[in-house]
Order: sequence, then structure tokens, then C-alpha cells
Amino acid sequence: MTRIPDGAGDGIEATSVRVQAPGRLHFGFLDLHGGLGRRFGSLGLALDAPAVTLTARAAPDLTVTGPEAERARAYALAAAGHLGIAGHAALTIEETMPAHAGFGSGTQLALATAAALAHLAGRPFAPDAFADALDRGNRSGVGLAAFTQGGFIVDGGRDGLGTPPPVIARLAYPDAWRVVLILDTGMTGVHGSREVAAFRDLPRFPESQAAEICRLVLMRVLPSLATAEPEGFGAGITEIQRLIGDHFAPHQGGRYASPAVAEVLAAIAAQGIAGYGQSSWGPTGFALVPSEDAAHRLVASLERSGPLRFIIARGRNTGATVTPL
Repeated sequence: MTRIPDGAGDGIEATSVRVQAPGRLHFGFLDLHGGLGRRFGSLGLALDAPAVTLTARAAPDLTVTGPEAERARAYALAAAGHLGIAGHAALTIEETMPAHAGFGSGTQLALATAAALAHLAGRPFAPDAFADALDRGNRSGVGLAAFTQGGFIVDGGRDGLGTPPPVIARLAYPDAWRVVLILDTGMTGVHGSREVAAFRDLPRFPESQAAEICRLVLMRVLPSLATAEPEGFGAGITEIQRLIGDHFAPHQGGRYASPAVAEVLAAIAAQGIAGYGQSSWGPTGFALVPSEDAAHRLVASLERSGPLRFIIARGRNTGATVTPL
């Protein structure tokens, strides 16, 4: 099995491989104002579930089977073009994560597909080098870093050069902590042309609020994570969620995209849980809890009939893996 530290592949040719890539949560942006020359800046967390798993073997032409096959085929053609190879392979998508739900499914599927083709061809694989070809990392660097490193990630935003955002902090997520994911299976979050329009049409983010978010990250979120103090970490994430969610409310119908998820998050807040919110454009919500037992108790108190589904996940402190078969 090969891990992909800092995006470096081993360049060893294989006849068949399995790639597993982590999902991620996107907790918010540092600076949508952009007055210092960099815009966006993101914080997020790699997860052990949901994930992308695919296998690839050498073949006389390109075939793709399984869920999200057409999407993966487009990524395979783009990756092959970037590598300058024919890209002949039989790809089987074994596991995917919900699309447009806040898990970075497109980035992880794209990078997993590209990594598989690179390893079949014996080429080194560096995700940052594929960002433009695969149309990834346009705003956030969390998905790229989740693929290469895992853990809790803060990126420094995009400058005017068009390169992927640099990772400026990366900390391991405590093994005991859990994330309760709240999935609304009846809707998807803002994406595609609607997302582009939202970033174009929203008013400029207040500089004072961007400063407050950066203060929260530097002086509450990161220290609380470094000292494994869940209340401070959760409270910092929730406050960032409030500031970001209210800014995007005109394009997603409120602080949270899904009314059903919003109702559950209100119940979570009423229980005194410090950390909760929505990943990216949603509709997936999350609650941050300090243990497996706390996660199971919370889910038992929240489960109800309807479109919601609950997953208890761990933070994943390693990136994607490539395993020869």
C-alpha cells in the first residue's frame, strides 16, 4: 500500500491498483473580503467516511463502471491528457460519497481516478499538478490536502497567480473525537453555475468579520485542537459557521440549506453541544462530539422518520491510499 504524502507518488508501474480517498468537511472561509491580496482561505477536516474507493487495471481501452461512471470517465480523460498517455484502463467505482452534499466528492473522485492512471502508467502523482486539468482547488485547498495528508487543514487562500492554495496549518484530529453527520437525502447543495453566480452576486464580505474569523481560527480553534479541548474547538467552529452561513443565506435559503437539517441542528444546540454546522453549501450538517458513546447517544436522540440519515465518522489523519492488487 502506498500513501500519498504531500502528493508524491512512487512512480512504480502497476498492472492493477485500488485507490481509497477520504471525504472531507468544509467548515468555512477565512477571508472572503480579499483585501490583503489573498481570498478565501479554508478550514476543513478529512473523514474516514464517506469515502471514494475504486480499482483500475490495465486494459486495451478506457472503460468505467459503477456509480458516478460518467463523471469518473471525464476525469480519466482529463488526467490522461495531462499525463500525455492514452489512459487505457478498466476502472471500477466501488464506493462513492453523495455528490453536491458537502463532502468534496468531485475532488476526491477526480484525484482518485488520476492517481490510479498515474500508477498504472508508472508516473509520479502530485495532486497540485493536476488541479487545473481536473478543475479542482478553484477556491479551497482543503480537498487537495485531505487527499494528500488528511487531518484538520487550514489553507492560506488563493493569490492572483492561480496556483492551488497553500496549506498553512495541519493538525491531527484526536482519535477519540467523533463527527455525527446529518445527511438530507432529498436535496443537493448549491453547485455548478449556481455556485459561480453566488460568489459573483453576494456583497463583499465585511473586513471586520473576516478579521474575527481569522482570530477565532488562530486563537481558539487551532489551540483547542492542539490541546484536545473539544468545547473550545466546537465553539470556535460554530461561531465561524454563524458568520459564514449568514453571509451565504440569500443563496441557500437561510443559514443552513436544508430545513430538516436546520431543525436537527437546533435540537443539537438545545442539548448544549458546542460544535455544529453545515459543510460547504450543504445540505449535510454535522455535530462535533468528544467520544463514540456521545455520538451514539446523540444519534439515538435525533433519529426520526423522513429524508435524514446519520453517520458517525472519525477524523482521518492520513490521506488517500494506493494499493497494488
